Amino acid sequence: MASPRAPKELKEAGRKVWKALTDANDLEEWEKVTLLEACRVADRLELLSNELEGADLTVKNSKGDLTANPLLVEARQQGIVYARLIAALRIPDETGKVPQSRPARGAYGVRASLSAVN
Repeated sequence: MASPRAPKELKEAGRKVWKALTDANDLEEWEKVTLLEACRVADRLELLSNELEGADLTVKNSKGDLTANPLLVEARQQGIVYARLIAALRIPDETGKVPQSRPARGAYGVRASLSAVN
């Protein structure tokens, strides 16, 4: 079975993630939605990285105090989102071992919320 084509909206970083994960895995529709969002985040991370190249790591805030560059802060946040989205896919490693599943907490309880509706 051929892997699904990457959505046209994706840039280079997102396309690489899409190709790598769809070539190696047969994904369910919900997984493709999660993967698409992970690919969008990968593209944002690439843009943020390009913007940060050569930029100061600290900037003056409205009070004149030095603070972390907002681009750096956003890149860190997007990195966390990316890691969580990829982890949510529970892609098996090279040996076929699937990452440990833990009970959902807080915002992660989406599945529990959906099953309660049905």
